[in-house]
Formats: sequence, structure tokens, C-alpha cells
Amino acid sequence: MQHKSDSITAKQMAGAEAVKYIENGMVIGIGSGTTSACMIQALAQRLSEGLTIMGAVPTSQATAQLASSLGIPLTNLDAHPQLDLAIDGADEIDSRLRLIKGGGGALLREKIVATSSHRFIIIADTTKLVPQLGYAAPVPVETIPFAMTPVRRRLEALGAEVRLRQRDGQIFRTDNGNIILDCFFANHIADPETLDTNIHAIVGVVETGLFLNMAERAIIGSAGGLQILPKAQ
Repeated sequence: MQHKSDSITAKQMAGAEAVKYIENGMVIGIGSGTTSACMIQALAQRLSEGLTIMGAVPTSQATAQLASSLGIPLTNLDAHPQLDLAIDGADEIDSRLRLIKGGGGALLREKIVATSSHRFIIIADTTKLVPQLGYAAPVPVETIPFAMTPVRRRLEALGAEVRLRQRDGQIFRTDNGNIILDCFFANHIADPETLDTNIHAIVGVVETGLFLNMAERAIIGSAGGLQILPKAQ
């Protein structure tokens, strides 16, 4: 079992390795979550050592605040609609680098940034590697609040146990003002592509936390060192 301190070290290792892919003059996307925070710290260190970037597009308000506090120059997709590289974490990663993301609630902006980038690299520790998606993490589905009940019923018809995400006893709202319905699947997810298609067909759904056929590689940190997982061909 991985201790919390080992997990932090693994995340720091993965974050430090990922920023080596950032080159002078790039416009990058920077993800959300604890592993991405480690990467942002490492990026700030590289900038202090002489790396220059045109700007970074944050995937959440929390990421923007952290990056700004560390002196990382921020930009947006209006100024730079095409990014060179995006680096982000994941809640689950399978052997084909299919992902579940959105545990922090930033899945919509994370997917927009990832799909606006030439390259998308995932960073994580070994606890995020799973034999099948849905193994431990739910699939978050960002939903228009008005459509909550119809969407919930349709998700349940797809076999999901649906829970409205709450935080501190209040309904969680994304940076976009939407809600998240977390979908748990008792037998995990045998066909993520079909599930993603079916969820997207529900009127009122904004986006899902299934990130499929997007990551080019995953950088995995562990107590034993780094592992680079390429996208399955």
C-alpha cells in the first residue's frame, strides 16, 4: 500500500518529468488537481532557471490562482486557440491510456484545453492505474442544473448509480455554474467509447469525464522511479 508521503513524492516526480517536455516559446495548457499542482511548481522552477513560454491556459480558477501566485504568465484560448502542449492529471488510467478525469470538477475546461492542444500528456502516481475504467472512480457528468432529474433518470437507464456531487453539504457547482452527476458502475466499464456516446446523446449533458483516445503518453511516478506509458497503437 502506498503511503501518502510516497504518493506526494511520486506526484512531484511525475510533474518534474513532464515539464521537461515544455520548450521555449510554447503556449501550454496546465491542468487541475494535486498532481498538476506539483507540475505547476516544477514549471515555476524551470521559468526561474531561464525557460520562457508565451503563456499558460489554466483549466480551473484554482489552477489560475496557483500559477499566478508563482509568476507563471497566463493566457486564454481567445488569444491562443491552438496550444502546443497540455499537461494534466487523471483519476483513472487504463492500459490504452483511456482516462476518467473530473474528480476536482474541472472536466469541461480540462477537455477543452486538451482538445485544443497538439500534444496531451498525463501525469499520475501508480494508484491511478486500473485494469478497467470505473474500477474505483465514478464517471463525472457535467450537467445543466435545469436538466438534473431527466439526465439522472437517463443515466440510471444506462446502468449507473448516480449521485449528485456535493461539497460541505452544498450542491457542488463547477466553474461554469453547472452541476456534476457522479456515475458509478458496479461491473466497471466494459466499453467506454459506447458509454461516452450514449451519455453525450442525453439532452442536458454538457460533458463527461471520459477522456478517450486523447493522451499521447502517461508519466507515472512511484516509489521505484518513473514509468513512461505510450499510447497503445
